[in-house]
Amino acid sequence: MTSTLSADLALIIPELILAVGALALLLVGAYRGEGSSRVVGIGAMAVILAALYFTVCAGSAETVHGFHDMVVIDGFGRFMKVLVLIGALAAIPMSVDFLKRAGVDRFEFPVLILLATAGMMLMVSANDLITLYVGLELQSLALYVLAAFMRDDARSTEAGLKYFVLGALSSGMLLYGCSLIYGFSGTTNFTDLAKGIATLGGHGASIGIVIGIVFLVAGLAFKVSAVPFHMWTPDVYEGSPTPVTAFFAAAPKVAAMALFLRALTTPFGEIVGQWQQIIIFVSIASMLLGAFAAIGQTNMKRLLAYSSIGHVGYALVGLAAGGEQGIRGVLVYMTIYLVMTLGTFGVLLVMRKDGKPVETIVDFAGLGRTHPWLAFVMASFMFSLAGIPPLAGFFAKFYVFLAAMEQGLYTLSVIGMLSSVVSAFYYLRIVKVMYFDAPEGQLETPLPLASRIVVTVTGTLTVLYFVVPGALVAVAGAAAKTLVR
Repeated sequence: MTSTLSADLALIIPELILAVGALALLLVGAYRGEGSSRVVGIGAMAVILAALYFTVCAGSAETVHGFHDMVVIDGFGRFMKVLVLIGALAAIPMSVDFLKRAGVDRFEFPVLILLATAGMMLMVSANDLITLYVGLELQSLALYVLAAFMRDDARSTEAGLKYFVLGALSSGMLLYGCSLIYGFSGTTNFTDLAKGIATLGGHGASIGIVIGIVFLVAGLAFKVSAVPFHMWTPDVYEGSPTPVTAFFAAAPKVAAMALFLRALTTPFGEIVGQWQQIIIFVSIASMLLGAFAAIGQTNMKRLLAYSSIGHVGYALVGLAAGGEQGIRGVLVYMTIYLVMTLGTFGVLLVMRKDGKPVETIVDFAGLGRTHPWLAFVMASFMFSLAGIPPLAGFFAKFYVFLAAMEQGLYTLSVIGMLSSVVSAFYYLRIVKVMYFDAPEGQLETPLPLASRIVVTVTGTLTVLYFVVPGALVAVAGAAAKTLVR
C-alpha cells in the first residue's frame, strides 16, 4: 500500500495537535515559571478541544489506512477517541482546586495529561503490534508520573512506584506475546495477520500464535485492570491524587478497552473460538471479584477501584459475545461508564471537610440533609453503577448481556446479572449513609465550580438517558460496523 508522508500526517492531525500542543505548553510553563499553571491549563483545554474538532468534524468519514497500514482511521476509532478526549477535557478543570489546595498546582500536570492522551489516541488507531506498543508506552510513561505527582505524599509516591513496576511487568508480557505472534506469522500488521489466518481455513492458528495471543491478552488485561492482572488498581487508585484517579478511571480505561477490541477482533476475528474462552474467564473473574472484594472497603477510592474492575468484566461480556452487536454493547457500556465515573469522582472532588479531601464512606454521612442536590446526584450515580432502571447504567448492562445471550453465552450472562445484584449492596450502602446516618462535620464552601459543572452535566445525562437512548445506540452501532466489517 503506497502512501505519502503528507497524506499520512493528515490522518493523525488530532494526535499531532496534542503532541505539539504539549511541547509548546511545556515551553510556556518553563519560561513563565511559577504561577503559569492556570495559563497552561487553559491552553491544554484549548488543545484538547482543537483535537476534538478535528476528530469529529474535519476527518474523513471513511476507513483510511496510513503509515504503510500501521495506522487505521475508522468510525470505531473516532468514537473511542471522542470518549478519550472528553475524559481528558474533564480531568483538567476538575483538578485545579484540588492541586491548588494540596500545594502542587504545577504546569506539568496538564502537559502530562496531553501526552498521555496523545498515546491513547495512537493506541485506538493502532493497526500493527508496533504501533500498539508505542502508543501504549507513550500513555503509560505519562501516567506513571501522574500517579506520583504529589512527591511529598508517601501514598502518591508508593502508587507511582507500584504502577511503574507492575506496568513494566505487563509490558514485558505484552512484548513477549507480540514476538511470538510475529515469529509464527512473519508479520506484526493486523490486516496481514487476518489474511494469513483466513487462508488456513478450518485449521485455525498455530499453537505459537495462540500462546502469543494469551500473552497479548495478559498485557492488555493489566491496562484495563481485569482479573487476574488487577492487583495494582486498589493501591494506585487510593494513593494517587483524586484528580489523577478520576483520569485513570476514565480516559485510559476507555483507550485500553478500545485497544483490546481492535487487537483481538481485527487480526484474530477468524479464530474467535481460540481466544473467546480466555475472555469469558477474565470477564467472570473480574465481575465476581469486583462484586465481592468491594463489600468490605471503607475508603471510597478503593471501593471505586474494585467497582471499576467489575465494570471491566461487564464490558468484556460484549467482547466475548463478539460480532457487531457485542462490539456495539461495549461501546455503549464504555460511554455510559465514562459519564458515571467522571460524575462520581466529581462529587469526591467537590467535597472537603476540615481542610482535607473526602475519601471515606463515613464522610458522606448526612449529606442528604446538608446538601440535598449533591446527595441526589451521588445517589443517582450509585443506582446507575448498580444497574438499576431507568438510569443509564441499566441500559449499559442490558446491551452487553443481550449480545451475550444472543450468542448462547447464558452462563456468562447469568453470572454477570448475579454479580450485579451483589455489587448493588455496597452502592446502596453509600446511599444509606447519605440519607439515614447523622451528619458528621460540614463541607467547606464554596464548592469548586468546575467540579460542580461536571457533576451536574454527568448527573443529568445519567438520570435522563432513558429519554433518548436510541441516539447513542445508533452511533455506537455504526462505529461497531466499521470494526467487524
